Amino acid sequence: MVGFLGMKTKTVRVGPVSIGGSSLPSIQSMGKNPLVFPVDSLVSEVNGLAALGCDIMRFAVPDMASAEVLGILAEKVSVPLVADIHFDHKLALRCLDFPIAKIRINPGNIGVKWKVEEVVRKALDKNIPIRVGVNHGSLPKHLADEKDSAAAMVKAAEEEIEILESLGFGNIIISLKSSDTESTVQANRLFAEKFDYPLHIGVTEAGPLIPGVVRSTLAVSQLLREGIGSTIRISLSDTSEAEVIAAREMLSALGLRKKGIRLVSCPRCGRAGFDVHGFLARTQNRLMSLDKNLTVAVMGCVVNGPGEARHADLGITGAGNKVMIFRRGQEPLIVTEDRAEEVFFENLEAL
Repeated sequence: MVGFLGMKTKTVRVGPVSIGGSSLPSIQSMGKNPLVFPVDSLVSEVNGLAALGCDIMRFAVPDMASAEVLGILAEKVSVPLVADIHFDHKLALRCLDFPIAKIRINPGNIGVKWKVEEVVRKALDKNIPIRVGVNHGSLPKHLADEKDSAAAMVKAAEEEIEILESLGFGNIIISLKSSDTESTVQANRLFAEKFDYPLHIGVTEAGPLIPGVVRSTLAVSQLLREGIGSTIRISLSDTSEAEVIAAREMLSALGLRKKGIRLVSCPRCGRAGFDVHGFLARTQNRLMSLDKNLTVAVMGCVVNGPGEARHADLGITGAGNKVMIFRRGQEPLIVTEDRAEEVFFENLEAL
């Protein structure tokens, strides 16, 4: 099958989500906190991220208690969940008792061959894919000192693939990540030239919100433009919501995702009569969760606001206690500040 920009990859199913082949890139994020009972808050977290555009959610499973929580969570949400496991094959086996959509392991650190075989047999029986994750910071000892870090990452991936393929397992997704953008790009390019397994792409340990988004955008968008990458994560030292929104905006800007609100806003200046920053802090996640193909503008002043945002389907600005809600093709509404948010969302829902 031909990929979204011409790259040929296998298709791997992660629950209801198709990875690779002709599918557009999907968005992933990862839970920031330990898995603990009760699961109600976790259910709300996953559902909230799904509303923002998250297609797949991954959780670290460091012990058996976490595996039990993840299993219960998987039964309560529709978003496919991924179990991230290292070293202990029993954790993978237990997770596979539940409706987990994917296992993230590195066969090389699971231990002796029979342990890997047990996991692979059960994954085959359940038709569950395995993601092999290669990070530059945790390469095998015999590759850790290689001068060409990109080539070393690809070699590490090859060794892991050989183990799985020797056991008759080909339901594989690969990731090759570094905190260095150039190494990340080069490693994924090299891999894509040699293999047709779909790639999960991103920059690992990218940093806080602004540096992390910049570094991730530089690497991930470059790869996507070349047709490399079937699913993405923007890894940030910030909230999972920020990761999903950043990934969604990147895909939207590249023309690879159309669903959802397009939010535009001014940076604010000394002329501002409307609190753009405060309004967005209160409403951004709500806006971004709406399944509407609309443009919404949040502008700081009535001088330029409506004119600069004339392409928007709905906009808001103001001065003092008066707020203007402007709607394409209709007379603006003038409301008091205390009613602005309510009236704004009423008009948005009406669209």
